[in-house]
Amino acid sequence: MAIIGIDLGTTNSLAAVWRGGKCELIPNAAGEYLTPSAVSIDDDGTVLVGRAARDRLITAPDRSAARFKRAMGTNKIYTLGGRRFTPEELSALVLRSLREDAEAYLGETVEEAVVSVPAYFAEAQRAATKRAAALAGLKVERLVNEPSAAAVAGHINEGDSDKVCLVFDFGGGTLDVSLVERFENVVSVTAVSGDNRLGGQDFDRVIAKAFCEDCGIDYQALPVQKREMLVRQAENCKMALTHQENVIMSVDDGEGMSASLMLSNEWLIRKSSALFRRMTIPIQHVFLDAGISPHELNDLVMVGGSSHMPVVRRYIARFLHKEPVRDSRPDTSIALGAGICAGMKARAADLRELVLTDVCPFSLGVARYNESEPDRHLMSPIIERNSVLPTSKVGVYCTVRDNQDRVEVYVYQGENRYCADNTLLGKLEIGVPPGPRGTQSIRIRFTYDINGLLEVEVLNDVGHRERMVLQNEGMSAAEVERRLKELEALKLHPRDQEGPRAMIARGKRLYAVTVGHMREKVGAMLDWYQEQLSTQEPIRVARATKEIDRFFDGVEAYVGDAALELPEEDEDL
Repeated sequence: MAIIGIDLGTTNSLAAVWRGGKCELIPNAAGEYLTPSAVSIDDDGTVLVGRAARDRLITAPDRSAARFKRAMGTNKIYTLGGRRFTPEELSALVLRSLREDAEAYLGETVEEAVVSVPAYFAEAQRAATKRAAALAGLKVERLVNEPSAAAVAGHINEGDSDKVCLVFDFGGGTLDVSLVERFENVVSVTAVSGDNRLGGQDFDRVIAKAFCEDCGIDYQALPVQKREMLVRQAENCKMALTHQENVIMSVDDGEGMSASLMLSNEWLIRKSSALFRRMTIPIQHVFLDAGISPHELNDLVMVGGSSHMPVVRRYIARFLHKEPVRDSRPDTSIALGAGICAGMKARAADLRELVLTDVCPFSLGVARYNESEPDRHLMSPIIERNSVLPTSKVGVYCTVRDNQDRVEVYVYQGENRYCADNTLLGKLEIGVPPGPRGTQSIRIRFTYDINGLLEVEVLNDVGHRERMVLQNEGMSAAEVERRLKELEALKLHPRDQEGPRAMIARGKRLYAVTVGHMREKVGAMLDWYQEQLSTQEPIRVARATKEIDRFFDGVEAYVGDAALELPEEDEDL
């Protein structure tokens, strides 16, 4: 059975599969790769998905829906033809259509997929995506961030040269910005940010409202059907402006509303200035979080259907002083990357050397007692946002009351100072020996993997341990246990692993046989290497190991064979 990759988009969705050493896009029943993410209920109760459903947004708006990806993880209800649907149920219908197209194309059953999601999707939105897949008959253990998928696709198709890339993923409903480093066979996402409420559809509405404003029409007073017709026409004009500088938007509904206006890209820039300002905020955030200067950027990769817009490409290129990479296939790169990730999950032989590391988009932490405002607990991050996954980090906390005999640990996700403003993920308790406040401590370890599995371990001073596992839906008990065993290795610090230990031992040996300025350089290099190991980030550790190995080769050449002949220290002495 094949594992497919799916780009579940706000406007369009598509699927891909890795086979025969390459990634193939999967056509739908109409022979097209892009399936509109729209659902409609026909008069006879038939469920329509894709282009037919999208066309009915105007003719049957009360029986049709689109753009429901934005509502994933919320309680919003859509009523179509008298039937009620949640956003994940509508998404499940799109996913089921893609699964059926894949089965017809591949000639075999498809029961598992890797699905892409916006990098800035929170836990509730990711869980809703997995529920949608389950409703569509798909097992989804792995969600891949959309910019990560685009970066993987670029790595496969453009070679594996070392680069720092900014992936600007601007789709129909969401904006994701990621900094990605490519090093040898490792594709590592360094930082992510985004805006889940900003996409190409916002430009459609801006165009529709600005057209009405310039033509003296009260947009808000129009019935839903006419507003939808204007938005659809605005979308067509936006797409036309991709290939030409001017286009005429004309409306005549035969019922008294008749107007036309010449639109240009300059006009669109003026009317959309607020949207452009919002685009720059995530870009600034990723550079700040990654500690990388925009001057260090090698490539600007723009993906997502809305990145076709010339005004967007010009604005981002001017903001970053970097022209976008050509031939980055904005519409299909995320699906191709998801297909490659599906091949990696299926352990395809030709992908075994490729490593993808991703980051945690939101901070994970615990509630900390707030002495100045006891009723408002503070967020104490243990895993900071943009930590490379998988990761394992520890926080140490003390009792806050005399004779306290229990500690309640509340686990939160979010960036706000007060826990009440973040998302509560779970709670556990552990006993502690009574004593004066501050004399008893607990160690809280968070271990988080790339599939969204979070293990929380709490250890008190007398060795008692409590554990809680928070998992994305869709993982069996056996899969959870297998992943937990794999995560045990993360609890070993990189400096205690065999390769780094050997490198540190080599450095100590060289320090012993050198003198003067060379000895100082070896010592400084060892200190630097320890700092890189302490980050526990695979790509930084790999780069540091390669660099210090090259440095030690030079030192050995300088001092001669004496460095190689120095006996190992006897640890028993």
